[in-house]
Amino acid sequence: MSTIINTPNAPAPIGPYNQAVFAGNLLFISGQIALDAQTGELVMPDLATETHKVMANIKSILTEAGLDFGAIVKTSIFLKDMGDFAQVNEIYGSYFSGNFPARETIQVASLPKNVNVEISVTAYKA
Repeated sequence: MSTIINTPNAPAPIGPYNQAVFAGNLLFISGQIALDAQTGELVMPDLATETHKVMANIKSILTEAGLDFGAIVKTSIFLKDMGDFAQVNEIYGSYFSGNFPARETIQVASLPKNVNVEISVTAYKA
């Protein structure tokens, strides 16, 4: 059995998917980019701001599901340029305290709306 999670505090999906889906105790959050939920506009004045917006969108979905960053067990980070890894990694890491989730970081040829970073996560609800 699965449960769909959607919140107006994160960007609406731009395709045939949901913001997140609970399958049992696992929450799968779709890849988030730096879209503003209210305006639908990208927030990309610089890489730091873009990354913080991605993490804020993830936080909004986690909150709607009754979870926080401590519940995340796995993340996937997609970068347009692996040269951005250090800066994204530092910002990403600042959202966790203690046990970090498993993760992979992948450079890709292109991302939706030509963004620089997209992050998806899997969380566990105890």
